[in-house]
Amino acid sequence: MGRSFEGADRSRTGTYRPSLKAMRPLNICALAILVLSSAAIAPAPVEEPYQARYAHCLGDLRTQLQALSVAIGDMKRTDANSVSSIRSSIHTTRRALKAFDLWARYLDPINHRRLNGPLPVEWETEVFEKYEKPYRREGAGLTLAELYLDEAGCEKDSLLRLVSASLTALGSYEADSVTTHLSTPDHFLFCNRLMLLNLAAIYTTGFECPDTTRVIPELRDMLAELRTSTEAFNSTFPEAALPRVYAERLAAAIGFVNAQPSAYSAFDHFTFIRDHISPLFGMNQEHIRSTGARSRSWMDYSLNNNARSIFAKDLYIGQDAKGVFRRVDDPNVLAEVRRLGHTLFMDPLLSGNNERSCASCHRPEMCFTDTVLVTPIAFDHKGSLPRNAPSLVNADLNHLLMQDGRHIALQTQAHAVLTAPTEMGAEPNTTLKKVMDCPEYRQAFSALLRHTPTRPEVSMDHLLSAITLYYSSLSVYASTFDDAMNHATTADDAVRQGFNLFMSKAQCATCHFVPHFNGVKPPYIGSEFEVIGVPEDLAYAMLSDDAGRFDVNPAEETLHAFRTGGLRNIARTAPYMHNGVFPTLREVIDLYDAGGGAGHGLDVANQTLSSYSLDLSDNDKLRLEAFMRSLNEDLPAQARLPLPASKNKELNARRPGGIY
Repeated sequence: MGRSFEGADRSRTGTYRPSLKAMRPLNICALAILVLSSAAIAPAPVEEPYQARYAHCLGDLRTQLQALSVAIGDMKRTDANSVSSIRSSIHTTRRALKAFDLWARYLDPINHRRLNGPLPVEWETEVFEKYEKPYRREGAGLTLAELYLDEAGCEKDSLLRLVSASLTALGSYEADSVTTHLSTPDHFLFCNRLMLLNLAAIYTTGFECPDTTRVIPELRDMLAELRTSTEAFNSTFPEAALPRVYAERLAAAIGFVNAQPSAYSAFDHFTFIRDHISPLFGMNQEHIRSTGARSRSWMDYSLNNNARSIFAKDLYIGQDAKGVFRRVDDPNVLAEVRRLGHTLFMDPLLSGNNERSCASCHRPEMCFTDTVLVTPIAFDHKGSLPRNAPSLVNADLNHLLMQDGRHIALQTQAHAVLTAPTEMGAEPNTTLKKVMDCPEYRQAFSALLRHTPTRPEVSMDHLLSAITLYYSSLSVYASTFDDAMNHATTADDAVRQGFNLFMSKAQCATCHFVPHFNGVKPPYIGSEFEVIGVPEDLAYAMLSDDAGRFDVNPAEETLHAFRTGGLRNIARTAPYMHNGVFPTLREVIDLYDAGGGAGHGLDVANQTLSSYSLDLSDNDKLRLEAFMRSLNEDLPAQARLPLPASKNKELNARRPGGIY
């Protein structure tokens, strides 16, 4: 649960915020050259309505950015009147940015962050996180410029640097590598899809709008431009035009938003997403499938073209749960792999002492966590592990795994747990031999080898892949809230009101994103981290000493950062936080309401949420709890399967699930 940009010390998800004054200033003469040279680069003349609309929105944004740069350059001092004037100019420029946002996010997502990046410093690298180490990147754009206006000692040169980076970024949208997409229709459907997902997940939450009074007015502007651009697209590409019913639905969405209050805390987020945005998303998805459109974006690999609703559990793919069985599509074969994975999950043969199984810490009857122990018992029975056991249900909806994000694949994460001396204490070769000494396991896995031609012998990878396929198969189940969003049932008033609070005043949705309420936001290709100041105990006597993300990516800003966890089944998975410090949901809500650890008086210099109170009432908190309880999923009970007999008679006394 994060915050919107209210208060001068506000910083966003993964921000790890330094003072913006410390950023490299821009020479005024250099800015003048930049403005003049950029003014000389005009979009090429176009004839078709769609390309003309693109050129118009791009040109308008350039004009407004240039005017903003000149206004900043002309500032004599940063007094209240000057700051107010610049803020007004930023707001005008933001309207032009939102008109261009349809194309900007999809066609060049890297440069979009220079137009309106919410993070002063960014470490997480999204799609590249799986292939290269995080690296430090300074942010820029209108959101940071407006935030900087509120900082004490705001300096003109630093403010100019933030805006000049946006002007430079605009050049990429005129490059042939980008404009070539405008000549064919496919890209628009994927631009539109990303726009619709962001309308549901971030545009109404304050995630990237510093002044929350402008969230809904900006939404109105965006929807109006979306209708104009869609009409231009249909006119230019009649063979790929969206159907009339789509235009009617879009008009209804615009009418709904225009009739809503302008305060985002009074906006009906529930109805907006359920009755307007999700149906539009479904129609756009159907159009992608029916036209055979293909995305060319390297940031579009995760989304599933077959998902028919924003609240479909298969909206995106976070992990390859099949592992070595990834080529298998036969449902009967996959059922056998899952059966084996289920059995292995319960089998203490996988531990070094034959007394502990995966189910020891991830208990199926407790939503695959442990609601009894704050943190699991150490392998040698000497003390406890430092972190709470997270639920494995929906674990595959994350791109980075473990609370510090140290693993990128389910199988490597499982291998690390099996071999950790403090967790399961297993030695891979010994474990494999013990498993294969069970005739039932040997026969079953040997029969599966024909499905893994690159792995001609049974290996630990086969065992681990069976386990990850098993528990990932539990990620397909819906919650009552999903059913309400998909019109399969209705939600009571407390749930609807709680969701609307979640999306606005409580500011939870700026870190826990629709639809899975974890730290994965559109286009759903990365996992985000937060520093929220979790205490060591309920008395808030001291900050938890767990370094979190710092242990993986050492940097001043990553100290005590943890991956934003998912909220599905949250009412079943107490205790909460990485150290299990909070036994109830109410105590978690109270932490955020008070402004995190810093709001409780702890020294958390790099906290990534505001230390100001949210001023939530008791009724607000009750409604938030009602909403979060509606995220409980309809999970089937998991039987404790009998364990295969071993040739080693001493091992046949082992118990399903282990003994501790």
